[in-house]
Amino acid sequence: MVGTQQERQHEAAVAALRASYTAIPTDQPVRLAKRTSNLFRRRASAPSVGLDVAGLAGVISIDPAARTADVQGMCTYENLVAATLPHGLMPLVVPQLKTITLGGAISGLGIESSSYRNGLPHESVLEMDILTGSGDVVTCAPEGPNDDLFAAFPNSFGSLGYAVRIRIELEPVSPYVALRHVRFDDLDRLADAIEEAGRSSAWDGQPIDFLDGVVFARDEAYLTFGRWAGSVTDGGLLTASDYTGQEIYYRSIRERGHDVLTVHDYLWRWDTDWFWCSGAFGAQHRLVRRVWPARLRRSDVYHRLVGLENRFGAYARLQRLLGKPAVERVIQDVEIPVERTADFLRWFDEHVPMSPVWLCPIELRHGARARAWPLYPLAPGQLYVNVGFWGTVSIQPGREDGDLNRMIESSVADHDGHKSLYSDVFYDETTFEEIYGGKEYHAAKDEYDPGHRLTGLYQKVVRQQ
Repeated sequence: MVGTQQERQHEAAVAALRASYTAIPTDQPVRLAKRTSNLFRRRASAPSVGLDVAGLAGVISIDPAARTADVQGMCTYENLVAATLPHGLMPLVVPQLKTITLGGAISGLGIESSSYRNGLPHESVLEMDILTGSGDVVTCAPEGPNDDLFAAFPNSFGSLGYAVRIRIELEPVSPYVALRHVRFDDLDRLADAIEEAGRSSAWDGQPIDFLDGVVFARDEAYLTFGRWAGSVTDGGLLTASDYTGQEIYYRSIRERGHDVLTVHDYLWRWDTDWFWCSGAFGAQHRLVRRVWPARLRRSDVYHRLVGLENRFGAYARLQRLLGKPAVERVIQDVEIPVERTADFLRWFDEHVPMSPVWLCPIELRHGARARAWPLYPLAPGQLYVNVGFWGTVSIQPGREDGDLNRMIESSVADHDGHKSLYSDVFYDETTFEEIYGGKEYHAAKDEYDPGHRLTGLYQKVVRQQ
């Protein structure tokens, strides 16, 4: 057998995956046997047997000269970044949570502050090996055999297959990222600034490499303009900040006009406190934080705590005993055209009592790599703003659980936007297929999963099967 040790291990892992697929009875659902997830959809039931992906969580190889990496589908971005940074490289888009996998970010979408210039993670994919519903492992690329699967795979959430090997582009990094936090008191001015900076990759005469923002209130929002820096002093400070300890990153946005982080800490600045959601578990309380081990202040730990509440409902029972109203989970990311963003934020402020809200501009890539992605059809040349909001809202008298999420879906459509599918979804099937490329999806489904062994996209994300 030829190849490096990593390549041989990869071949053995793919063989184990295919064997586990064959062993699953045809009348049982096919799902991954993995311990962590960044999804917020409930499932009707868990499969008794899952696909063996234990050996598919690493980096196969990195080519520093070509700036590419061959990566296994279940590799987390935490492990991927740990492998690329020593080469002075990183993926073109690094989603904000450490345990998001590369395969998950491609089949379920991902975004971060480089997305205004680099698009979405699947746009930096050069080639994929995918285990399809037929049990075959096929190679697909932007042009050539199986290019239809390559195009339909993003936003398919495992309903067309699972990526086992992914070749991606990488880009060079600097040791530090210098940040400037700029306040806006008006939502229209905020949207104009996003468009100006997103189109020009500059702000106030300085080039920028990263762009995101936070809305704390209708009259208090911030954009964070990030740029590569060769040293701490290049960023205008004497020491780099550390938000993995007692300090909390999102609070610093209101408190500091300028900041500098190492590239590693910048990429994971949101993970320590799950943006701001760690406050629900007491992790932002000064005394609790001192005794909460730093190694356990991370997004996957908080996600497991949410899973325990979903399973046992202790907090919900306590709220009922205290006579407090039931709550609806509102965890969504939506893409709104920049021209409609201020209007959407005003609608959100009036109808959804929740803050802060994350903003992350995104535009599909231009040039030779530009192409259509039918299952999440954003318009080429259009700058969008991802609006992320995550929490719970009290259910008002006369309303039911899910009503507010349905209102949000309707408002997103009214503002010419799209909604990600990692959380609760309420569209009827006809509307869903109109939004998410139903025609192209079913063509790929019939071609690569002719027996429909894999749960369909609508059945998985809406019916929670």
